[in-house]
Amino acid sequence: MEKTDGNVSESGNEMTLDSVRDSLIRQEDSIVFSLIERAKFRFNSPTYQESNHYASIPGFSGSLIRFFVKESEFLQAKAGRYQNPEEHAFFPDELPPSSVPPHTFPLVLHPAAASINVNNKIWDFYFNKFLPLLTVPGDDGNYATTASSDLACLQAISRRIHYGNFVAEVKFRDAPHDYEPAIRAQDRDALMKLLTFEAVEEMVKKRVAKKAMTFGQEVSLNSTESKGEYKVDPPLVSRLYDEWIMPLTKLVEVEYLLRRLD
Repeated sequence: MEKTDGNVSESGNEMTLDSVRDSLIRQEDSIVFSLIERAKFRFNSPTYQESNHYASIPGFSGSLIRFFVKESEFLQAKAGRYQNPEEHAFFPDELPPSSVPPHTFPLVLHPAAASINVNNKIWDFYFNKFLPLLTVPGDDGNYATTASSDLACLQAISRRIHYGNFVAEVKFRDAPHDYEPAIRAQDRDALMKLLTFEAVEEMVKKRVAKKAMTFGQEVSLNSTESKGEYKVDPPLVSRLYDEWIMPLTKLVEVEYLLRRLD
């Protein structure tokens, strides 16, 4: 998926395919660690009940997880989190303005990037498809901590997927002649083909599985041998990338490139 040879620089702010690749690799660490933290708790279904049987929150209707994410994003927006073009809120229409002085981030992306947000798709697959695979069924009562761990997972995954804007920008700058015909024709299939590198995707899936093994193994001072037990299933992390993270990243890349010449 990520072609990593080449070098791009603009207005003194260096952005290269190598630097983009390095950022994606570091984000893998954040995702794996957040999954390990969430896997400590059981599924804890009261956290997700829209009927809100678990707790009645004055002035709010919905699940505890929605309440937790909305309130967290509200506070983080006031602290300036969403001024960063790498960050995307799950409830962007309900955010207050920042209360802190704005930071001047490098103008790397085309303005169209600001309108690309696939967090609704991330929310759907995370809670309805992935989370039941990650967690042990049952209820341990840690609902607020569960919601906090879910938010960490959601934000790490969202940051990784929306980083597709930067991936698309650096690829376009590296070879605009390859992309411009498909962009002008608004040919999604052609763009997707240009953005897909199956050998690289296989490498990414193997790497994140190995990270899950390395970060998630039980450590004992009495033995240097792993018992083959991990805090999060390595093949599941590979599947997360294969079925959801990489396809949605490429979707973001396509959406960005379609508007790149506007």
